[in-house]
Amino acid sequence: MIYHLAPLDDWLRDPGRPYTAASLLTDGFIHCSADEQTALAVANAFYQDAPGPLMALLIEENLVEPMVKWEAPTGAPPPGSTPGVLFPHIYGRLNRTAVVGLEKLERGPDGRWSTLVPWS
Repeated sequence: MIYHLAPLDDWLRDPGRPYTAASLLTDGFIHCSADEQTALAVANAFYQDAPGPLMALLIEENLVEPMVKWEAPTGAPPPGSTPGVLFPHIYGRLNRTAVVGLEKLERGPDGRWSTLVPWS
């Protein structure tokens, strides 16, 4: 299972088409994380000011149609992630059939993203 963070509105846009993220245009791939701990570290590093619901797409890697490559981050990994962590990158538009779950990120009392809860 790999995790991709997305604002809820981004995930809900164009439900009949493969999912894409802005990073596919800017970086050439869709950023993902290897586990919940890393996804939360990424959320706190890059999505601290996210205005709406922030979701984690739970992706079954073996169902992803585009190429998935596990790569080191450019620069230091976000604080809270494991040293030497590799990140799964999806090199193309994500077929929605690979998304097997959706969880909402919730903030702790300190305002930082702290947990994932099932989305209903």
